[in-house]
Amino acid sequence: MAKLSERLNRLAPSATLVMSQKSSEMRAQGIDVINLSVGEPDFNTPDGIKQSAKQAIDENYSKYSPVPGYLDLRKAISAKLSKENALDYQPSEILVSNGAKQSVCNAILALIDEGDEVIIPAPYWVSYPQMVKLAGGNPVIIPTGFAQNFKMTASQLEAAITPKTKMLIICSPSNPTGSVYSKEELRALADIVLAHDDLFVIADEIYEHINYTGKHESIAQFPGMKERAIVINGVSKAYAMTGWRIGYMAAPEWIVKGCNKLQGQYTSGACSVSQKAAEAAYTQSQDCVEEMRQAFERRRDLIVELASQIPGLEVNKPEGAFYLFPKCSHFYGKHFGERTINTSTDLALYLLEEAHVATVGGDAFGDPECFRMSYATSDENIREAMSRIKEALSKLE
Repeated sequence: MAKLSERLNRLAPSATLVMSQKSSEMRAQGIDVINLSVGEPDFNTPDGIKQSAKQAIDENYSKYSPVPGYLDLRKAISAKLSKENALDYQPSEILVSNGAKQSVCNAILALIDEGDEVIIPAPYWVSYPQMVKLAGGNPVIIPTGFAQNFKMTASQLEAAITPKTKMLIICSPSNPTGSVYSKEELRALADIVLAHDDLFVIADEIYEHINYTGKHESIAQFPGMKERAIVINGVSKAYAMTGWRIGYMAAPEWIVKGCNKLQGQYTSGACSVSQKAAEAAYTQSQDCVEEMRQAFERRRDLIVELASQIPGLEVNKPEGAFYLFPKCSHFYGKHFGERTINTSTDLALYLLEEAHVATVGGDAFGDPECFRMSYATSDENIREAMSRIKEALSKLE
């Protein structure tokens, strides 16, 4: 009997995409659904970037691009890392991929062998453990939780390391929690990493510019860490360019060469026109980045205020990204008609079907006590969604 590979059967579907699909199906039936499930800015790509893409088409950037990315784009990324992050990466230490998601997966596939352990603080982005499984590795999940603002401590990291540990994955600002590691917290983690040979860190910094703390900090900044860190970033969140599919890694050259070899075999270079648009994003005025950041901060304040007024929800104040991850376990065991809420996924489905608001249960992110809402939408949508959620939760007994 024909069947799918065991490699594929080990993977779980993306919960965020599943909820987004369900909400789209309901919308197609004429139901007014507010979608807070997707991590996508609601802004349009800035005009200057779009104009550069149009120019690239006119200039016939329609051929295969180099596997690691156009040199001009990698030079622009190198200049960005130097200017904004005080990180010294040459173009040969940068690899452009089809989104930051591919950049993360490239790094995992390039470094993880069968049985290697990868430490992942929970809550985590849904794809990290699945990518580790795809590589034959074992995800080692370290719960952090609401009480410590969803951030792993150095002592937790030290306690989790075994002879099989090969990698740590951190995301700051975080998806799904919006938590941001401070320079001191990152230094403490870096000290542990440096004390162990052949331990690498994927630093997912895709939300770098959606930051309300004043300054982004990278774990790659500390002495010795450039040799251990794979910095992941891209244009999707900061420049509202999700569909352009451009991400990159900055890493030791031997890792970049390995990922270049891998990428050359299964996708080749990223879209030529998208690369020219990304180059413009990094070299043109950055005013658009700050304008969007300010809008997200205002929305953060609004959704925190409204969620804090809902009895039964515990809410923290995210320091970055565009997600709220409230604790909802108060509602477990409660009923509405024939429906019982036992998990955060149950709660998310209830809110979708009863309130017509799409969220994502925290089970998918490794924290069963919480659920995720994206506030990358209008103030009007946030107000209406929170009103609907408040009413729906009040019906649970």
